[in-house]
Amino acid sequence: MNKSIIILLISFMAFSCKSPEARLPKTVKSGSFINASVERNIKLNKKEQQFIEGIIKDNPEIDYIASESGFWYYYNTKIEQDTITPQFGDIVNFDYDVKDLNGSQIYSEEDIAPQDYAMDKEELFTGLREGLKLMKPGETVTFLFPSQKAYGYYGDTNKIGVNTPLMCKVTVNTITKKQNN
Repeated sequence: MNKSIIILLISFMAFSCKSPEARLPKTVKSGSFINASVERNIKLNKKEQQFIEGIIKDNPEIDYIASESGFWYYYNTKIEQDTITPQFGDIVNFDYDVKDLNGSQIYSEEDIAPQDYAMDKEELFTGLREGLKLMKPGETVTFLFPSQKAYGYYGDTNKIGVNTPLMCKVTVNTITKKQNN
């Protein structure tokens, strides 16, 4: 009896050491939805860029600057002397308004009370967050944001619709450097 139990255990161990087999998926996705979405976004981006370039062309007296981040801006008030620009964790107090690219008011400065924003520690739409990094206290800048740098596909679920490019006039009031503990 002992011999048969040992043989049974050895045979059980030999057959149970089988390597796992990969399971095949029940359905195979082709990626066509993602490819179509990418194509739509490329077309949308090109259309918005052409619209913004039209605004720039129609206003040759304004010196627009193309940012490395994919938006355009110009200085309403520029501070020439070397002063601070916000860094990670600094508190930026600023005012801004929001318009569509046709100049129709969406939010006025009065609608959006002066904001205190902890640089890169709080939520703020991408374009405005990147734009604030370029500014000094006392400067006013007008930004032209394509929709992917603004509120993108979802809008702000209030007044800003889906895929809406924006124009924002922003004034930085103060920058308070973060306190190192």
